[in-house]
Amino acid sequence: MTEILYRQYVGESDLPHIMALVQSELSEPYVIYTYRYFLHQWPQLSFLAIPAGSSEPIGVIVCKQSMHKHASNRGYIAMLSVSKSWRKRGVASTLVRQSVEVMRRNGVDEVVLETEYDNAPALSLYESLGFIREKRLYRFYLNGKDAFRLVLAVPPSELDQDFPHYMKLSPTNNIFSYPVSSDDDEVSYR
Repeated sequence: MTEILYRQYVGESDLPHIMALVQSELSEPYVIYTYRYFLHQWPQLSFLAIPAGSSEPIGVIVCKQSMHKHASNRGYIAMLSVSKSWRKRGVASTLVRQSVEVMRRNGVDEVVLETEYDNAPALSLYESLGFIREKRLYRFYLNGKDAFRLVLAVPPSELDQDFPHYMKLSPTNNIFSYPVSSDDDEVSYR
């Protein structure tokens, strides 16, 4: 088993790694300003996965949290990417759980995201974490593909049971690690 360290975004020095991971794995192109929009306003919601003994991230999640229509506190998963060689080890599901846990502590009511309608591995990952398909968005992406919008309702008492202690961040250092096995079901993407 390989130990993977998960840590929050720490600044501009992480940006090239995040951009490389996202650009190599996701179909939607993003300009540097899109990354900075999320990372500068909500750095506490973005995490990197780094194998022990390495400085090169193998997974990343980029999120935001804000009021939606002045009625609900909504989280949004903008980007999720894991290097192909590191998939099926629980990396993406851990990144999602970490971000959702921080959002939950900050009073989020729901978390939403979009993913390509035919991205079965991503749909399976998110649905295994409790997300449900809200609607199909026709020709949503620049490549002309449709998307599904997925939603996770986040009632605080229910999520407390779903996030074991070893999945939660330490409030003092915002870093945690645990060994992963290749038996975990999981895939990356948005």
